[in-house]
Amino acid sequence: MARRFLETLVIPRGRGGFQEALVIPRGRGGFQEASVIPRGRGGFQPGHTPQAITGVLLVNLGTPEAPTPRAIRRYLREFLWDPRMVELPRWIWWLVLNLLILPLRAKRVAQAYGQVWRHGQGSPLKVHSMALAVALARHFAGEAVCVEMAMRYGHPSVAQGLARLREAGVGRLVVLPLYPQYASASTATVYDAVGAALRGWRYVPPVTLLGDYHAHPAYIAAIAAGIAAHRAAHGDSGHLLLSFHGLPDVSRRQGDPYHDQCLRSAGLIAEALGLQSAQWSIAFQSRFGRAEWLKPYCVDVLKELPQRGVRAVDVVCPGFAVDCLETLQEMAEENRRVFLAAGGEAYHYIPALNESPAHVALLATLLKPYLV
Repeated sequence: MARRFLETLVIPRGRGGFQEALVIPRGRGGFQEASVIPRGRGGFQPGHTPQAITGVLLVNLGTPEAPTPRAIRRYLREFLWDPRMVELPRWIWWLVLNLLILPLRAKRVAQAYGQVWRHGQGSPLKVHSMALAVALARHFAGEAVCVEMAMRYGHPSVAQGLARLREAGVGRLVVLPLYPQYASASTATVYDAVGAALRGWRYVPPVTLLGDYHAHPAYIAAIAAGIAAHRAAHGDSGHLLLSFHGLPDVSRRQGDPYHDQCLRSAGLIAEALGLQSAQWSIAFQSRFGRAEWLKPYCVDVLKELPQRGVRAVDVVCPGFAVDCLETLQEMAEENRRVFLAAGGEAYHYIPALNESPAHVALLATLLKPYLV
């Protein structure tokens, strides 16, 4: 079968020249994936006999190390300085970031983290992410699979996670960003970090970069089952709001598929639950700055629902693999107050999949075709 290559990456490997890798577009079952296959003269480096172990690197967004202004500034500086995160001329953004955003937001964000922080453990995102990696490793116990968790921003970093897999002697790497919907500001920046880390490696084993899984049947089934289970245990409010993290609308206009993928995910989840169009809504949360972001805004939808006669709502955030500041503080608390103040009577937040057996089974299903 003929293969069409999208592009060729030339990765510096130090003294001795460059290591070349080909990026091959592939797809399987609605799961977008690209393989990065080391090349070079004579193929793999002579003298290397990698173990028949596949290293799996799960990657989540990241988190500050502590709920303090200093730790928040350090984290936000790394996070917001990523060119994929804020697409402005660097000198302009440096001034805005360091003179306005960091001084003004660090204390407020630290207070928000303090409300959800698990003292002695860390932020919810890190606690759930690490527990998920442990649970997935247990799932693969007895198989030639090694699992590590990394954070795109903060610690453990992508470079640290890859280094641990190298120390384990893996012969192949599979990287799975925990973002069901693809965005340049999320999935693609993980690819950037992987490439940057591998530039320092003398020997680079085959690397498979997995992408979005927004329409994968296993993902849709897991989210729908979680919603159904919550409603069975706590009651059905009659209306479901599916809220996704927002992005500047310019990303959509420039071709980022995130918006379309969120719409498709929401539609498939509603279909799996057997919902009619009047029984569910979609929204985008966490708007930052004054620019126009993806619409409809979550706050606006929550204000409008009571006017349409919706007095109770169940809220789920399908784009978040684990619960974090945005789900536990913004969605579960702040937006609850918005809905009740607008005339709503009952607001129920449905937790993310977190480290549940259903989430472990989902990830195992996504990874299975790429494990040796």
